[in-house]
Amino acid sequence: MGIKMKNIMSITEARSNIFDIAKKAQKTGNHFVFTENGKPKLAVMSADEYENLMEDLFLASDPKFAAQIKKSEEEFARGEYSTWDEVKANLDRERSFVVADKSKKGYSAKNKKNK
Repeated sequence: MGIKMKNIMSITEARSNIFDIAKKAQKTGNHFVFTENGKPKLAVMSADEYENLMEDLFLASDPKFAAQIKKSEEEFARGEYSTWDEVKANLDRERSFVVADKSKKGYSAKNKKNK
């Protein structure tokens, strides 16, 4: 992946181009690194990309999540999965569904296709 060399600039240069940088940083993959005395000091990316990165880091640090990913990869390698066509066919065959609210009451509704 790496940082594009054109997106590395001094803080002084960034200051004079901040509005242009802010506009360009909104596009996923457009990262900027600001330097001071030739050394990286600050990185800039879109807020959405930052939030996604933080969520990925949080999930990656969760041992339960990592174990579930490993289990899923092993199941996939053994062929233990459903194709989209199989899932869709099962959904099309469903005749009803149940919804529960906070009071734990159950509700049932008929699928319009199957009336």
